Amino acid sequence: MTLSTTFSNITRFSILPLFLMLVTNLSVLAQELNCNVVVNVGPQVETTERRVFADMESAFSQFMNGRRWSNDVFTSAEKINCNMIITIESRPQVGNFTASVQIQSSRPVYNTNYESLIFNFADREWQFEYTESQPLEFNDNSYTSNITSMLAFYAYVIIGLDYDTFEKMGGSPYFTKAQVTVDNTQQANRPGWSQFEGNFRNRYWLSENLNSQQLVGVREAIYNYHRLALDKFNENPDESRQMVLQVLKDLQQAARRKPNSILIIAFFDAKNDELTSMFSQGNIQVRREAYEIVKELDPSNTAKYEAIISN
Repeated sequence: MTLSTTFSNITRFSILPLFLMLVTNLSVLAQELNCNVVVNVGPQVETTERRVFADMESAFSQFMNGRRWSNDVFTSAEKINCNMIITIESRPQVGNFTASVQIQSSRPVYNTNYESLIFNFADREWQFEYTESQPLEFNDNSYTSNITSMLAFYAYVIIGLDYDTFEKMGGSPYFTKAQVTVDNTQQANRPGWSQFEGNFRNRYWLSENLNSQQLVGVREAIYNYHRLALDKFNENPDESRQMVLQVLKDLQQAARRKPNSILIIAFFDAKNDELTSMFSQGNIQVRREAYEIVKELDPSNTAKYEAIISN
């Protein structure tokens, strides 16, 4: 089913603009995240003490969902839907774990019940210590543990990206907090936090990109994509496709200024299916232009993008 068909065949769903979130009635006070945390145990992990993983899942979920990450007031319906899928890869010794984590977040599209994936990021380097019923403490101004630093970092990234889709550069305060978290972890010398690891897909470089003046255009493109294109797609799909084509051109320019940007890679990790669906209909010239750009910026999904020009 194409994106345009999906948008036209679903019930109306109203997105409140960001400023409507900032209500003052404390009776509707709620935390920002609706985060589904799943802890899977890889087959190579040999242990009979499975209860610790259920406890871990519950504790991490409570940390993400039970804490207030901003001063804004959210209703339950305005919470940001997100997933954190943690796969325990090894257990070198009792209480020590290495894991990979898939982090995803989405936001609803105006006048639809369609949820657009905003963030889809694979973090493959997480080492931490955990014991059953361990309290999880976090301080924005200092390093406490690699568990809470990692969870807080992605909480701030998720919230910042969500705000960026509603207000141009709206996520800046949260990306600043994410950067402070990165800075605080440098003393711990743990994988995933350093610029010198030879891996541009880590937390350090994600934060660097989100706060980089060279990539302001990418963040503005994220706003244009969601607020000026997706939120108006139901009303005018052809005009929205033109806007998304301009977004792709802006990303192309940013990629040439700063090659191998993880922020641009992350955009396509989240949007490749949506882009393929969106451009499977409409003006063929627009579709061809879009195809040439996406196969340049996201070559690993070229076969998928062939659907854009196949009819």
